[in-house]
Amino acid sequence: MSVSPDVEELISNAKLMAHLATSVDDRPHVAPVWYAYDDGTLSLLTGGKKLANVQENPQVAVSIEKNTNGDAEWMATLLGTGTVQTDSTRINEAARDVFTKYLGANEEEWPEYYRQALSDEPQSTLIEIDIASATATRY
Repeated sequence: MSVSPDVEELISNAKLMAHLATSVDDRPHVAPVWYAYDDGTLSLLTGGKKLANVQENPQVAVSIEKNTNGDAEWMATLLGTGTVQTDSTRINEAARDVFTKYLGANEEEWPEYYRQALSDEPQSTLIEIDIASATATRY
């Protein structure tokens, strides 16, 4: 694992938007995503262009920043390889981790959209990013 304890402390429980960067044919694509982190792996649920790009080129970058009133407190940059997971059980486990992080532990309080996303045929696909390197800067 190439994630230091300092970086893990910053990204593990932060309810922050991450920005996933993919690239196909030398054309970058950056999009905001919710994520969950565990032991060197970042999990996110997606579809569309992000998914298509990772399927074609699994090398990705992720940027996460915490700021208060527009002033950056810290930022982390992660580089890694994305693997597409299509098993519904695995997708639902990751979805619960991600949704719990951002929406709280009580599923009954989640908006209907998120509760319905947990199904035998999930609408999103899971991308697991094996982090090869991670750096962070505190301001």
